Amino acid sequence: MDFNLTEEQLMIRDAARDFAQTELLPGVIERDEKQQFPAEQIKKMGELGFLGMMVDPQYGGSGLDTVSYVLAMEEISKIDASASVVMSVNNSLVCWGLEKYGSEAQKQKYLVPLAKGEIIGAFCLSEPEAGSDATSQKTTAIDKGDYYLVNGTKNWITNGNNASVYLVIAQTDVEKGHKGINALILEKGMEGFEIGSKENKLGIRGSDTHSLMFTDVKVPKENRIGEDGFGFKFAMKTLAGGRIGIASQALGIASGAYELALKYSKERKAFGKEISKHQAIAFKLADMATQIEAARMLCMKAAWEKDQHLNYDLSGAMAKLYAADMAMNVTVEAVQIHGGYGFVKEYHVERLMRDAKITQIYEGTSEIQKIVISRSILSD
Repeated sequence: MDFNLTEEQLMIRDAARDFAQTELLPGVIERDEKQQFPAEQIKKMGELGFLGMMVDPQYGGSGLDTVSYVLAMEEISKIDASASVVMSVNNSLVCWGLEKYGSEAQKQKYLVPLAKGEIIGAFCLSEPEAGSDATSQKTTAIDKGDYYLVNGTKNWITNGNNASVYLVIAQTDVEKGHKGINALILEKGMEGFEIGSKENKLGIRGSDTHSLMFTDVKVPKENRIGEDGFGFKFAMKTLAGGRIGIASQALGIASGAYELALKYSKERKAFGKEISKHQAIAFKLADMATQIEAARMLCMKAAWEKDQHLNYDLSGAMAKLYAADMAMNVTVEAVQIHGGYGFVKEYHVERLMRDAKITQIYEGTSEIQKIVISRSILSD
């Protein structure tokens, strides 16, 4: 197995690292405090091709592999997880879903501007009573002949207010269960489409998370993705790829916290020497570095399997489960190594610790990942 990155992959990683340092780092603390969406920075990410990385160039994308995407996600997430979650949703959920399963007309109308970063999208699955349980959709899309009439509420929607295109999962035929679910493309501004207030979150405070309300929204039939009843399968296939993006985000958050802790440990002195030379701190750093590398390998394996067109459901779930738990552990240790300074915003690690928590929750909680993993290993 070749662990060496290609020249192109290294260039993508370095470009993402440079962008994060020069464009995202300035003002990141202020954006977090003010819950300010990084609109200017996201626009620049689009111009650089970071919002449609894996999309075929014929649809406005960069045509890169998933490994390159993981590398870029890690570098962006080291600095600003609020920006990287926008990147993750647009790439892994919205663009991938449309390119894989959308019609040619849908690709031309929606995928092209999404991949170019001219607009951003949102993936709308979670509801007040149906988070990770995609079979319990209360949002309905009643077939009215040449259009669907959509009613319901979606919760915890990333890019909720700043998106222009929304992929909405809704129930058309309750009697058919999961086979009666459809995936529809809604546009911001459709009559009856209302955006709720912004959530006041613990972490990733710069990203805009909203509830969405639909009241008799007319959605043209041509906006349905795939055949009638394909929505559940669409959601599951799309979320499987989304786990790789969130695992990469968790990896980046942890890497960023580790790098800050390592640097601080070489500068801070206690009892006559740098604290990195005290075994208690050195062992913490050793554990952190090992856990990060293990998570990186899981992310890369899942990305490689996806690029090889292999089944990556198991590897993606493993990567997401381990990387998210690892990010929480590593960021807590980074705060601990900083001591009192770790509790101060200007040292960044407290923000990274807050950001890490969400990676254990969205794209399916850690418990959901264990269900996916256990089903896979027990079916053999």
